[in-house]
Amino acid sequence: MECPHPSGFHAEVRRYYAAAAAEVSRLVRAAPEDRWSAPTPCRAWDVRTLVNHLTAQHLWVCQAVAGYTPEQIGRRFAGDVLGRNPVGVWTMAVDSAVRALNRPGAPDLLVHLPYGVRDLGGFARELTAETVVHSWDLARALGESGRLPPDTARYAFAEFRGYRDLTGSGQFDPSRDVVPGADTQERLLALTGRDPQWSAERI
Repeated sequence: MECPHPSGFHAEVRRYYAAAAAEVSRLVRAAPEDRWSAPTPCRAWDVRTLVNHLTAQHLWVCQAVAGYTPEQIGRRFAGDVLGRNPVGVWTMAVDSAVRALNRPGAPDLLVHLPYGVRDLGGFARELTAETVVHSWDLARALGESGRLPPDTARYAFAEFRGYRDLTGSGQFDPSRDVVPGADTQERLLALTGRDPQWSAERI
């Protein structure tokens, strides 16, 4: 099954997907051992829980490309997928997902997801936006500024802005107001319910 995209879509979604994943990889590899239990802007999630969530999401990509349905996958990626080697498992998951998306014609494939059937390119765009926001979460949890490249923030914001109700997923706090003249990153963080001034020290 295929769902053709407009010219340029394949290159764009692959580029942003790879860039977002690479930023998380940088942060994961830089995380000191004593920071894996540090709090993050995602309520009730520490660094390890956040990375575990992202890893499980990326593991879905290869399974979806292979044609597996949610029923066949079952609870394979539920619970702890990181084990004793969180950096290695994350790296394996994201490298495999990038390779799967780079297969000829892969973004046009229709894949089975927990919420229905969608083209892989659309799923990758969705996952890219989520990964971008979580890269900010992770950066802040590790004491970095979390400043996103402007084009990356615009890409994620354009995706999230198309969703009707982010809070309905249970993954986001209610959106926040932004001041006039706010840049795209500020609007992205506000839309996804994040406090741009969040820091672990304030908790």
